[in-house]
Amino acid sequence: MSAAENVGFIGIGAMGEPMTLALRRAGFAVAACAHRNRERLERVLLQGVTEARDPAAVAAQSTVVITCVPDAPQVEEALFGPRGAAAGAKPGTLFVDMSTISPVASRAFAGRLEQQGCGFIDAPVSGGPVRAGAGTLTIMAGGSPGDMARAKPVLEAMGTPHHVGGVGLGETVKLVNQLIIGSVMVANTEALTFARKAGADLDAVRGVLATATASNYLLNEWLPKTWFAGTFEGGFALDLLRKDLAAALDAARAMKMPMPASGLAYQLYTLQSAEGDGGLDYSAVAKFYEHVAGI
Repeated sequence: MSAAENVGFIGIGAMGEPMTLALRRAGFAVAACAHRNRERLERVLLQGVTEARDPAAVAAQSTVVITCVPDAPQVEEALFGPRGAAAGAKPGTLFVDMSTISPVASRAFAGRLEQQGCGFIDAPVSGGPVRAGAGTLTIMAGGSPGDMARAKPVLEAMGTPHHVGGVGLGETVKLVNQLIIGSVMVANTEALTFARKAGADLDAVRGVLATATASNYLLNEWLPKTWFAGTFEGGFALDLLRKDLAAALDAARAMKMPMPASGLAYQLYTLQSAEGDGGLDYSAVAKFYEHVAGI
């Protein structure tokens, strides 16, 4: 595929906006439509993106159609709802879903699109809006070797794609990442609150941990920008992590795979969401430990 071919993008949100601009910088012609609001769409239109009236119109003028929306119901709507992208797609169109959803849903979408002669790749990402803007996302992709070869130039415009297997395995690997960060965040906040309750100097504790076996990315890079800085604004929304953990737990149930640690983490994030913190960074789970410790 060359950059002269058309890419459609559905979901110009916090991630979709910088991802679309990365595609434009790479020379791709991009068509997009409004999803929930027009503000971000208006900004990418100023950078040469073409507006289409709805997902069907996006697909009608695209060879590759990318979806990047919050969850499986929104993917369903974008693809198969009234004037969904599938209705406007020509046979041979390649669909790339970059949302984080259940691998079970990904395989179902792939089957429906295959019936009309279209390909499908699930390619969720890790890295957040900053890395999306830089075009350095980690992309976990599941699909056939042929579809992956075709999508590679498009994906490389947004980051580094890793082909991890067939359809659904991209989502599986992304959910593995989410399962780990969900539990590691809980471990960090629980242990550091324990240290504070015991009267330890947290700067000293953190300095030791940075060189010990407990050192981890969230402790060293993430928490200094959120909990340690006295703010939970921005970052990765707690409710989005809850959604991802729920998708992983649903897939685990289908496989009869017990995941008790992940189930506990999900309940702790749910508790904090019920306190009204679902829109805050997921490190806000620290509030639970601070409350029970009386700090």
